[in-house]
Order: sequence, then C-alpha cells, then structure tokens
Amino acid sequence: MLQSLRSSPRPAARGAAKAQCRSSIPRTLRVLARAEATTTQVAAPAELWKELDATTENFRRAPPSMKIEYSGPVLESFNDLKAAGVTPKWGSELTDALKRRNVFQGELRQVGIKSPDKIAVPSVRNDAAFLITVVGSTSLLAVVAGATLPGDWGFFSSYLIGGITLAVLAIGSTAPGLLAVVIDKFSQVFPDYRDRVLKHEAAHFLLGYLLGVPITGYSVALGREHTEFAEAKLQQRIIERQLSDEEIDSLALVAVAGVAAEGRDYEEIMGQTADLFDLQRLLLRSKTKLSDAQQQNVTRWAVWAAAGMLRTHAEEHKALVEAMRRGASVAECVQAIEAAGAKA
Repeated sequence: MLQSLRSSPRPAARGAAKAQCRSSIPRTLRVLARAEATTTQVAAPAELWKELDATTENFRRAPPSMKIEYSGPVLESFNDLKAAGVTPKWGSELTDALKRRNVFQGELRQVGIKSPDKIAVPSVRNDAAFLITVVGSTSLLAVVAGATLPGDWGFFSSYLIGGITLAVLAIGSTAPGLLAVVIDKFSQVFPDYRDRVLKHEAAHFLLGYLLGVPITGYSVALGREHTEFAEAKLQQRIIERQLSDEEIDSLALVAVAGVAAEGRDYEEIMGQTADLFDLQRLLLRSKTKLSDAQQQNVTRWAVWAAAGMLRTHAEEHKALVEAMRRGASVAECVQAIEAAGAKA
C-alpha cells in the first residue's frame, strides 16, 4: 500500500483501479452511503438553526452582568449560518455604499416619511387622550354622584371625584415620570397600537440583521415591547470604548429603524423617544466629536437611510411582522426574512 502511494500510477491505471474498487463495493452499500451523505447535508442547517435558538435562549436567561459573555455565541451562530450559505441576507447591506452624508428634511419624504417635521418631536397623542379621558370620566361621575346620592353624600362625593383631575394634573406637572407607566398602559386601547409595535420592532430586527448586528431576542408583548441587540457586534460594552464613524453609521441605522418604520406608515411617531435615546448614547461615544448640527444631520441621515432600506426590503419586513405576530423564535424570524428574500 505504501509503495502504491509513493509511485503514482498512470492516469489510465488509476482509473482502472478506481473502477475496480468501486465495483467491489456492493451496490446496496453505495446507495446507503449516498443517502447518509445527503441526510448529513440536509441536517446540518437544521442543527445550525437549533444552535441559534439555544444561544439566544441562553442569552435571555443570562444575568445582566454576563450578557456580553453570552452574546459571543449568538454572533458565532449567525456567522456559522452565513458560512454555511443558509443566510445570504445576513450583513448583506453592510457595504461601502453605507456612508453618511448631509440629508435635508425634504429628502425624507422621498423615502416615504409622511411627516418629517414630526421626527424628534415627542407625540402628545397619548398624553392628551389620557387627560381628556380622566377629565371627562371624573366630571361625569361627579355629576351622577351629585344627582343620585342623598344629602351631603352627593355634595362631598362630587368634590372628591372632581379632585382626581386636580391630583392627576398636579402629578403631571411636578413628577410626570410617575404617570408614564399609566399613560403607556392607557395607550394600548388605541386600535393601531399592536400594529405600530410590530412594525416598529420588526424594523429594528430586520435592519440589524441586514447590517450584521446579532439579534439576541425580541418581545412585542403589550407594555414590554423591545428588540434586544447584543453588543456582540462590538464584543464590548459601548460605555467602555469609543466608536468609529463606520460603527456609528451602521448602529445609528439600527437605532432609528423603528422611527423610520412608523414614519412611513403613520403621521405621528409614537415610539421614537427610546430610539432617539439609544442614538444619543451612540453619538456620545463617537471618536469624532459631533456638534449639535452634526448630530441632527446624523439623525436625519440615519432615518433617511433606514427608510430607504425598509422600502427596498418591504417584503422581508412584512414577512417578519407576521412572524412576530405569531410569536416566532429568533431562528424562525430569520427564516421568514430569508424566505421572503428568496421569493422576491
């Protein structure tokens, strides 16, 4: 055997030897070998999807102090899927074309933003609706109590019920944060609330995926809406380092993706406060010191670029919204994105 390996036979001899060796293997064994190889090729992606679900679940269970350590395996899972050719969309938009430039407010309309002037302007819809409801309901109750309760009971009940409005106004003026939770709960009565949350969070998920930012989990449960992005993209806490312009550009798009999604479908943007806070946190870590005007331009550019990306990947966004609506896992959401891209 060693001798035959050292002295390479002529091509014809090698071909004959190969044919002879092949003919000596029973046909049944050859069929089984081919079937086993095929099964292995099909099962490999399935194992990678299970690995992604496992790593994201481990991240969810990890204590806050160890989130960074548990985000590494999530990033590795996404990279493994990409290397296997299963997720061609992963990081596909992270190209040289993604470069910051000056963007004027009028350009936001060109990418579908309905009311560019509402960006970075807090919406008062929920606050106003809550206040009107409190004033209206307490006024009605005060009138009913005064008309139905006998004697002094009706007199004092009217004043006590009317005092609820004064108490709410006093709290809102001195400690508005105390009413934030109540107003957020109250906003769930709006019929567009659920769809807003789904579109908003799906935009964060989709753009993060397209820009190579690992998604560790998401939630669209009422009152707990958020999409988690591990700092595994940097493999370090943001507060521990400064960010380059390239890192700022990609992460800024992910931060304002929800703003862009809402702005494309609604006149008012309800969920922008948290997004803009995340963006500000990124800008404060920029190696290049940015003036107020430059920060405003970064915000406009990021919303403009995010809206354009959502328009390009509208089918993926729609498929992801439906996947999130039925509570799909991270792996199933990624599969929905890839399937929609394949159909397109």
